[in-house]
Amino acid sequence: MKDCTLTILMPCLNEERTIAACIREAQGYLTRREVVGEVLIADNGSTDRSVAIAQELGARVVHCGEKGYGNALRCGLAAAKGECIIMGDCDLSYDFSAIDEMHDLLKGGADVVIGDRFAQRPADAAMSFSHRWGVPFLSWAARIRFGCTVRDFHCGLRGIRRDALEKITFRCGGMEFATEFIAQAVRAGLTIRETPVILRPDGRDGPSHLRTVRDGLRHLWYIVRG
Repeated sequence: MKDCTLTILMPCLNEERTIAACIREAQGYLTRREVVGEVLIADNGSTDRSVAIAQELGARVVHCGEKGYGNALRCGLAAAKGECIIMGDCDLSYDFSAIDEMHDLLKGGADVVIGDRFAQRPADAAMSFSHRWGVPFLSWAARIRFGCTVRDFHCGLRGIRRDALEKITFRCGGMEFATEFIAQAVRAGLTIRETPVILRPDGRDGPSHLRTVRDGLRHLWYIVRG
């Protein structure tokens, strides 16, 4: 795909219940906007049918040998072919058919675009009580530490231009990658824009990959030492 303009990247770990719907939303967006692009699944060691489903639907799959949210996204970013890359979880939390503004901002010259889940109040079923106060607190601490104005440091829907990606290096392999992503963009002097996104309830029937206390501490530790 030499002329690929957009990669829609999804990290994946045992998402067989929701991955098909997410891929179809992403493919629908590419078709509706007549975008030459790809849907890329960064598999992080799934043991269910996630990979088979993705391949059946025509998505490209890359395999990341090291476990962790950050590792999966770093693997996917390295493999992406698009001039712009928009990434998001494939658990139905985000609507990949509604990424128009994020894509337009990237095409318009923004280096990085971060979703803002707090621009409108998330549904109670979409965000736990602990995340409702924990995410704003960590974002506040990160804004002070890294000298930026990003409101929602941990939104899973975000985008970056290929030429901007080449200016930064990521090292984090876990959930704290979300914080590192913005911190490194700030340090590189990249243009960061934000756009409201709607957070939907997790569509999986199993436990979340998030571990509130552990992951929150990992974010905080990165902010302190970052």
